[in-house]
Amino acid sequence: MALRGMLFHQQLLLGLIILAATATAASQDSQPNSSCIYCGSLCIHYPFGTRSSHYLDESFLINCDNTSGTPKPTLGYDQNLEVLNISLEGELRLSTSVTRDCPGNYSQQKILSKFPISNKRNNLIGVGFSIFSYILGSSKKIYGTGCVSVSDLSDYDYDTLDEDRMANGSCSGVGCCNTSIPEEVTNFTVGIYRFVSDTNNTCKFGFVVEKEAYNFSTLDLDFLQNRTTVPVVLDWAVGNETCLGAQRNSTSYACKAEHSECYNSTNGPGYRCNCSSGFQGNPYVIHGCQDCILIPFEMGCTVVQILMSVKFQIPASIAAKTLMGVSNALVRRGTMAMARKTEHNAILKANPGVSLLHYVSILKLCYLLTEYSHGLDN
Repeated sequence: MALRGMLFHQQLLLGLIILAATATAASQDSQPNSSCIYCGSLCIHYPFGTRSSHYLDESFLINCDNTSGTPKPTLGYDQNLEVLNISLEGELRLSTSVTRDCPGNYSQQKILSKFPISNKRNNLIGVGFSIFSYILGSSKKIYGTGCVSVSDLSDYDYDTLDEDRMANGSCSGVGCCNTSIPEEVTNFTVGIYRFVSDTNNTCKFGFVVEKEAYNFSTLDLDFLQNRTTVPVVLDWAVGNETCLGAQRNSTSYACKAEHSECYNSTNGPGYRCNCSSGFQGNPYVIHGCQDCILIPFEMGCTVVQILMSVKFQIPASIAAKTLMGVSNALVRRGTMAMARKTEHNAILKANPGVSLLHYVSILKLCYLLTEYSHGLDN
């Protein structure tokens, strides 16, 4: 009886591995697809990509630099623009250097990209006394703005500085200033202007930063607590046309998935794509938006394969009992989906080359796993 149970477990495991490998191979035959390309821990979705034919155009190139032994994703080939996160909702989060004006040491924050700064997610900050922190950028025309940070003294006597007007978390113009950024600002640099000479030779700082990522501390007046980079959020969009204009050319139109919708950019030219309500995935690739009902079904059966793999070495009895409820739920979801033509078609379109028999086989394996669990209890 024990031998028969062991053989049954091995057959189940082999079947799951074969089916999972078949699905993976079939889904990767065509490029680009809705899967992630990883550079280190960063998940890169199309229209972004790391090599030719894997990104929409040059502005979506992510360079994965591995010269240091640790993969570092950067926007294009600018090593100073490390990519922290890419959202299909139209946001690109970068790590950038701050503008630092120290005696004998000056560095400048600069982002050269067609994607504009997010005016809703970032602020311009100045840290130091008697400075003007400013940003120069281009939109439809050359643009500049800034903020002023002063001391509390008319004679700029730093030895008798009244620190009562400074407080942690407050950036209201004494020691720290901030201002908002208008729409459509691209290709920007941040600079600092000193009103008076600083006899103490203290450093001054200016930078655009994600609002939630910076909270002023009086300790920042001393070398910004050795902080050299800050996160910045850009708003990305496709092309320079509106949805109406882009849809006239079906070849170049970026919203490739069925059940996808187009939205005009709210920050500069171009448009973005979203999956329609009730669908999720990547609207920029063919068959990228999948019915939400089907996704738990496919993911769950992958979990069955992983948990029972040799890597985890979970005894068949434990794995079967743990997954019995999941298997039943998957079977109910899958059976309902197979019975409905729209979901049936969505499965096949989302995974071209994978037959309906593949999914029926997975369902059967889930049933077998449940039955095997019952047998172990008897």
